[in-house]
Amino acid sequence: MEVLKVNDLSKVYNSYKEAKEVAALNGITLRVKRGDFVGIMGPSGSGKTTLLNLLSGIDQCTSGEVFIEDKNITHLSKEEMALFRRHSVGYVFQDFNLLDSLTISENIALPLILDKVNPKTIGLKLKELTAFFEIEHIQNKYPYHISGGQKQRAAVARALINDPAIVFADEPTGNLDSKSSKNIMNTLKKINDERNSTVLMVSHDPFAASFCKRIIFIKDGAIKMEIVSSGDRKEFFDQILEAESMIGGEIQ
Repeated sequence: MEVLKVNDLSKVYNSYKEAKEVAALNGITLRVKRGDFVGIMGPSGSGKTTLLNLLSGIDQCTSGEVFIEDKNITHLSKEEMALFRRHSVGYVFQDFNLLDSLTISENIALPLILDKVNPKTIGLKLKELTAFFEIEHIQNKYPYHISGGQKQRAAVARALINDPAIVFADEPTGNLDSKSSKNIMNTLKKINDERNSTVLMVSHDPFAASFCKRIIFIKDGAIKMEIVSSGDRKEFFDQILEAESMIGGEIQ
């Protein structure tokens, strides 16, 4: 089943200083099936962050269509999109985006709290996810009391609390050291393997990208290449490095 379907997606910005239009994305078409783990890579300014923002409903496209579980999100109002994102989309931010005034468990449960879900149901979901991510021992702490890696695991748990159709991750290892980065990528791989969660991740890091099942490279707002993992992560890592050199420009 196709969880994400993108048809001829474009985004044009008006440059007032130069009095001209700038195309950030130009005719992106792609498909993501349930249980896929897709990485988006490309040189700085290639349009990968813009693409993620359009796919997740943070921003609106100039033309084209985005379907998540057969729902055309390009036709939703701001209010409808906010509800849809809360119910059907998980998002993992580079800077964690946890609220310092809430405990870790409250941060994870926030989407359910906003939906006024029964406290017993919230408790069961929290118990399941904190055990899955091995963060039961920090759930009553506040974000400023825990490490970056623990914050990101909590952020991934929050992204899954509503059983979303797809999880979007924006440079999830960008603010982490190498050990924490590896742990987070193992966490994302774990939710993909064991929970069959569909993940689409933007990354500049070939090591992080090697955990994906396939990588889509974009440049100048268009898809230039796609590579698929054979299952050997070291071999896939080498393929990514080769693809980077073929695309040209440092992947940032």
